[in-house]
Amino acid sequence: FIVTDGVFSMDGDIADLNKITELAEQYNANIFVDECHATGFIGASGRGTPELFGVADKIDVVNSTLGKALGGGTGGYTTGRKEVIEILRQRSRPYLFSNSVAPAVVGASLKVFDMLSSGSELRDNLVRNTTAFRKGMKAAGFTISGHDDCPIAPIMVGDAKLASVFADEMMKKNIYVIGFSFPVVPKGQARIRVQLSASHTLDQIQYAIDSFTEIGKEVGLLK
Repeated sequence: FIVTDGVFSMDGDIADLNKITELAEQYNANIFVDECHATGFIGASGRGTPELFGVADKIDVVNSTLGKALGGGTGGYTTGRKEVIEILRQRSRPYLFSNSVAPAVVGASLKVFDMLSSGSELRDNLVRNTTAFRKGMKAAGFTISGHDDCPIAPIMVGDAKLASVFADEMMKKNIYVIGFSFPVVPKGQARIRVQLSASHTLDQIQYAIDSFTEIGKEVGLLK
């Protein structure tokens, strides 16, 4: 098996599934993709990185969550060939020793899947917000890690203490972001991890950019 995340949660990078599928064909390997940070918003209809790259028919196993973008808070799923799923049902310890997903979560998740299948308004809003935030922050002078289409937008700070102070100052402006540092990310690569939402308005996005810029100058990250 070749195992990869679809979207990497701390960097905002998107796995190049075109190259990965080529590698799998070269070595006759199966592909497992963890889509927990891609389901619901990556790809034209939110079906994740396999849809984004047009290689859904070449992915053998997809694992994802009913939380995060889908909003369920708990639960998840694995999809693949019948034979693979039957083996997991018999041998997978996380499955065997897990409780059932709560009925309310199941019902809400089915509704979210219906929403994703019937329209793209929420995803379109998220794409708009992601583009506005990333462009605005780069124009202000910040370094943002990851793919330009990814709503996980890490603002690179470098110093761990500065990242923590920065996040605290943002909270004073009613903007909740988290500073991440070692051992979650490599030493010297501390960051403020921003997650855009479809529910944000463009006014809120601009307020966030203005607040980042103001504090960035106050703490010496921006000139």
